Order: sequence, then C-alpha cells, then structure tokens
Amino acid sequence: MGNETERMVGCYISRSCSIIGTKVFVDGCIDFNQDQVVDFNTFIKSVYKHYGIGFLKFYKMDSLSKLAFLTSEILLMGSSLQQRYRPEDTGIVLINSSSTLETDNRYYHTIEDKTNYFPSPAVFVYTLPNIMVGEIAIRNKIMGENITFVAEKYDPQFLYEYVSLLMSRKIKSCICGWVEFERTGSLYESFIYLVEKDDITNRNIKFEALFLEKNYHDLKV
Repeated sequence: MGNETERMVGCYISRSCSIIGTKVFVDGCIDFNQDQVVDFNTFIKSVYKHYGIGFLKFYKMDSLSKLAFLTSEILLMGSSLQQRYRPEDTGIVLINSSSTLETDNRYYHTIEDKTNYFPSPAVFVYTLPNIMVGEIAIRNKIMGENITFVAEKYDPQFLYEYVSLLMSRKIKSCICGWVEFERTGSLYESFIYLVEKDDITNRNIKFEALFLEKNYHDLKV
C-alpha cells in the first residue's frame, strides 16, 4: 500500500464527529453533553432527539448500529454530500473490535432454551458488524466501496492506508473511522471522519494517520 498512499497528499478531513461516554464532539469541540450519567440506551435516544433526526428505523437498530448511524448523521449535517458526489463516488470504511457480541449474546438467549425456542429475525439481522455500514449507506444513498474491519484495537495507520488506496482508485469521498460497542454497554465510542479529495472547508486538515491517532487520544482524555 505504501506507493499508493503517496498519491494522497491532496486528501483532507472536511468534518469529524465523535461520541464518547455522554458527549458528542464535532470537529473536536463538545456539541452536546448529557449532564447526568445514564445508560447507553437513554443517552443515545437523547442524542437522537436533540439533533431532531427523523428516522423511525433507528429504534429497531442494535446498539452498534445506533452509535454508528447517529455519529454519521451528525457528521453529514450540512455537508451536501449527495449533491456533490454520485452515489458510487462515496465509500464507507469502519473498524471495530467487539464486532456484534452484544447482539450475538441477545440472539443466543432466544435459542439456548429448546423448550422456549423463539429465534428473532429482527435480532439476527444485526449479528454482522457490516450492518451498521449498510444502515449509513441506505440512509445516504451511498453505493461506493464499503467495508467493516474487525481488529484488536483502533489502527489509524491501517485506516489511513486502506482509505487512501480506495480514494486513489475508486472513490472521491469517504466516511471512515472507528465505532466500538462492548458487549456490556459500559464502553462505547465512535470516531468518524468525512474525507474528501479537495479541501472543501479551507481548514487545511490533511488526512493523515498521525492526525487520526492524535485526535483519538486527545478526545479520550
């Protein structure tokens, strides 16, 4: 990948959004904060209502998809992405560590007791981590390259190289980042970026692995 990524000096981060604990960050600044300590379901619903997002399917999603979906919704607010690019010119690349273990566990409980066997298709559909990418793609009519990687930990260098390779060959913009939801729900975090070939915002934030790593650690402090 090394030779390919050298071509990517013109790629920029147009916007970023992160959800950590009970805070929503946009471009590194707190945009919403739930003052009280609440569980994930209560918090994520308050974010959904605060930003006025009207998408009833949201309530049927698993926790991982809710986290990815809302982060991407806030990320793309006012971006006019669909007006500037064809559906096939935008891609989605996400990484996480726990995959869909939270949903896997819930689904297992519907089939473990043979005397009370009630497998739920509504739960089963979310037992693949790439479903969160599908929810984002459907919502925003994105038809470009999309994939979810499951890795031991956040890997900004890999993310940078893979997205750079895609943008040098196939796409002109990319929604990419890290979305993690642990099975217990005690830890959840998302770091999603909108990467484009042109510096649309004139902020000169280059898409680089060093920036992805620094931003991740700065917001977690």
